[in-house]
Amino acid sequence: MNTEEYIYQQLPRKELLDLIPLSNRNGNLLEIGAGAGDTLLYAKENSFANNVYGVELCEIKKSNQDSEIFSDFIIGNIETITLPFENSQFDVIICGDVLEHLVNPYKTLQLLKKYLKPNGVIIASIPNIREFKTMKKIFFQGDFRYEDSGILDRTHLRFFCKKNIIDLFENEGLNIIKILSSNRGLAMRYTKRFRLFKLFLQIFFEEFVTVRYFVVASPKDI
Repeated sequence: MNTEEYIYQQLPRKELLDLIPLSNRNGNLLEIGAGAGDTLLYAKENSFANNVYGVELCEIKKSNQDSEIFSDFIIGNIETITLPFENSQFDVIICGDVLEHLVNPYKTLQLLKKYLKPNGVIIASIPNIREFKTMKKIFFQGDFRYEDSGILDRTHLRFFCKKNIIDLFENEGLNIIKILSSNRGLAMRYTKRFRLFKLFLQIFFEEFVTVRYFVVASPKDI
């Protein structure tokens, strides 16, 4: 694991925790691809969940994976291990930039769905391959070269556009409550003139300027 990846794994995914509906907070939270455990620690310490559980593919030495604050922290491949959880155990399951790394994300979502309470939610972030810089590289430069990080991360096994992300969840019986561009709110960081330009792009060309989508989905409408 390189230094850049290690640092990324340490960063709490606050943008995903903020998507947890108020009715689903202070319950049981499971994170798939929990990395060093920092998002779970942040969730526990900031009242996003009472009990936090994690699953991570690899052991990260000198990290928070061994923290006693976790109800359980499992090292293993989500696609091959047997999880020790009960059906309908979790209020929230987080998959932050995980599903695109899996051989069969459809089967994994079906598995995770059974661990959700009827009003539970799965919160995911998934890269958007339709983003214009990626499309420029593929179609105009004829280059589908994998990289160390980003949309063409060399560990990505699946690629999605917005439509495919919606199908991924709905085909497994999950209702999408919201799907948001990762660009939301970014225009406020710029000058007024450039904010208007960014807002124009987001409204009319959203799928071409979005690096990743955030999804909130549930087994039933809530």
